[in-house]
Amino acid sequence: MADNMSFGEGGHEWLPALALLAQQAGAAIMQHYRDADGARLQDKADGSPLTAADMAAHEVICSGLQRMAPDIAIISEENKHNPPVSPGAPFWLVDPLDGTREFINRNGEFTVNIALVHDGFPVLAAVYAPALDITYLGQRDLGAWRIRDGAAPQPIAVSAVSAGELRVVASRSHSDEKTAALLQRLPPNQVVSAGSSLKFCLVAEGKADFYPRLGTTMEWDTAAAQCVLEAAGGRVMQVDGMPLRYNKTEWRNPHFFAAGTWLPVYDALISA
Repeated sequence: MADNMSFGEGGHEWLPALALLAQQAGAAIMQHYRDADGARLQDKADGSPLTAADMAAHEVICSGLQRMAPDIAIISEENKHNPPVSPGAPFWLVDPLDGTREFINRNGEFTVNIALVHDGFPVLAAVYAPALDITYLGQRDLGAWRIRDGAAPQPIAVSAVSAGELRVVASRSHSDEKTAALLQRLPPNQVVSAGSSLKFCLVAEGKADFYPRLGTTMEWDTAAAQCVLEAAGGRVMQVDGMPLRYNKTEWRNPHFFAAGTWLPVYDALISA
C-alpha cells in the first residue's frame, strides 16, 4: 500500500482504511488462488460457486468494517441472512470475491468490492483486483483514483467522446443474446470482455466507453464499482432512464447501462 495516501481536500478519512482493508481481503484470497478447485466449498442457491477464498475475504472485511464503524450495518453476499435496512440509513455493501468463476478459471479478473451506501446511492468505495494488484477508489462528488503496484493514488476520469469506434465492455462469463442484439443497434463498436466489477473500472479509467448489463446482478456486485465510475464522471442508469439505486427488495438489480460520457445513442436506446 502506498505510504503517500493522499486524496486531496475533502477526501474522506475512511478512504485509506478502505483501500487497506480491500487489499488485506485480497491477500487472503490469493492464499487460495493457486488451489482454486480444491478451495471450492459448494454451489450457492443461484448456482454460482462458493470457495474458501470467498469466506476468508468475508471475514477480513466484516471484522475490519466493524472496527471502523460498529454502528453501520454490513450487507454481504456471504451473509446467510441480510436483514432489511431502514430507508435512508447508511450501510456497507460488500462482495468479498466478485467474479468467483474468474477466480476458479485463474484469469485474474476478480475483485474485492466494498461500498458505503447512503440514501440509496454508493458514496464511498474500494475495488481491489488482487491478481493484478490494482486498487480503485471513489468518493461521490469528489473523484476517483487508481493505485497500481503500491504507488501513490492517481486520479482517473472517463474518456471524452471519440469519433472512433465505441468501446464496449461485456461480461466474460455471462454473455447473452439480449446484449448481442443491443450491440447491433449501437454505432460501430469494438467489444472487450472482462470479468467482475472490472468492467465498470475500465470505463472509469477511460479504457472503455459503455457497459450494458441485461442480465442478473445483485447490489453487492455493482455498488462499489458504480461509485468509482460515477466519481470518475460516468453514469449508471436503469434501462428506463432512472439512476441505479440501492436497498431494493431482495437486493436485486434491474438491467442497466453504465457509460463514461453519455451519448445521444444511449437516450435513444432508453426510449426504445
